[in-house]
Amino acid sequence: MKENWDVLIVGCGAAGLYCALNLPENQNVCMICKEDIEHSDSYLAQGGISMLRGEDDYQEYFNDTLRAGHYENDPKSVDLMIRYSNTIINDLIKHGVDFEKDQDGRLCFTKEGAHSKPRILYHEDETGKEITSRLLLEAKKRKNIRIYPYCMMIDLLEKDNRAYGIVVQKDQTIFPLFANSIVLACGGIGGIFKNSTNYESLQGDALSICLHHHVELENIDYIQIHPTTLYSTKKGRRFLLSESLRGEGARLLNIHGKRFVNELLPRDLLTDKINEQMRIDHSDHVFLDLTPIGETALKTHFPHICSRCQEEGYDVFHEPIPVVPAQHYFMGGIKIDLSGKTSMKDLYACGETSCSNVHGRNRLASNSLLESLVFAKKAAEDITFSQYEPKALLPFTMKEMYQDTSKLMQDYQDELWSEIERWKLIHERNNIEA
Repeated sequence: MKENWDVLIVGCGAAGLYCALNLPENQNVCMICKEDIEHSDSYLAQGGISMLRGEDDYQEYFNDTLRAGHYENDPKSVDLMIRYSNTIINDLIKHGVDFEKDQDGRLCFTKEGAHSKPRILYHEDETGKEITSRLLLEAKKRKNIRIYPYCMMIDLLEKDNRAYGIVVQKDQTIFPLFANSIVLACGGIGGIFKNSTNYESLQGDALSICLHHHVELENIDYIQIHPTTLYSTKKGRRFLLSESLRGEGARLLNIHGKRFVNELLPRDLLTDKINEQMRIDHSDHVFLDLTPIGETALKTHFPHICSRCQEEGYDVFHEPIPVVPAQHYFMGGIKIDLSGKTSMKDLYACGETSCSNVHGRNRLASNSLLESLVFAKKAAEDITFSQYEPKALLPFTMKEMYQDTSKLMQDYQDELWSEIERWKLIHERNNIEA
């Protein structure tokens, strides 16, 4: 692996790949990821991707997003995401993404919790995998893009608040990578939680490193719990049961088989209701009844969910399945502007590791993939068209803290938890004062 690049992207999920694909082909792009290329939460997104359905839908979509986010969203970011959505969808279709269509070849739309109308495109119940795998195929075709798995970023190289590169560990070797522009697209923080739908490797490394180098973070205590994951006593990542199931008619039942809630509430409010019901019933789960959707629709729209539940011993066509809330998504992150720029020069961020403040305090269903791709594209555009100021190569020094990377990453994680608690206190104090 060579040491100097035009653009360095940390993370190989949908945001990182789409950013790379939107860069000029005369730019030498290096992409690294911590584990296998497919160990990205982008592959796990089941439900779909939202889009604006004509100008008449704009105000409703805008209001739905703000309402779900408790009106703590940045209206400019929300406007940008919505206005860019059709461009993104057309681009994905050009890249070969196969969204569901009706018999006449028209795109099919579904509805999820807190959306006022159907505006969500999907591919079976593996939309994230469909999008990300297509983007990966395109990236592999590009001669200017090189992808290196099993490379872990352990530090940022910067001087006078300007990013020069990163420090990487591959196997037992530690080395620097330098670039004119650096993009952090490292995913979420689910790996630091006991119960999460995320891959365990996603532990907020980029946030911790940015915190260490005084890069601004925002709302990092805004952590979304998904209300319905498959209940299990086994260790490991929790299997998510898509919001689309409830959008198509699935019902939530208590342990006595009684419906107890409006299933289309925003995720945070629905999670609260489920937790309350579990306390009332002295139970560690509730039930999700998929039978109202119908066997044909389940097999067509949700084949992989059906298969996984059957592997766990549940007949989704005839009986309800046990579900429980689990950590799912991260609304906060590295603070970015409308161009994906962070508070450090030449350092960008996109995807779940960033905070554009589109989501506010709670994410509207199926806005995550769209937001990730919009700001990945904006970052690529800014890198391409902004005036670059040349910088000298920064000397690399092997610091003592690099000698024990396990301890270093644990120290980073401890610092991150402390910062999350600090943000919680800030928001609690602000709420009291309000």
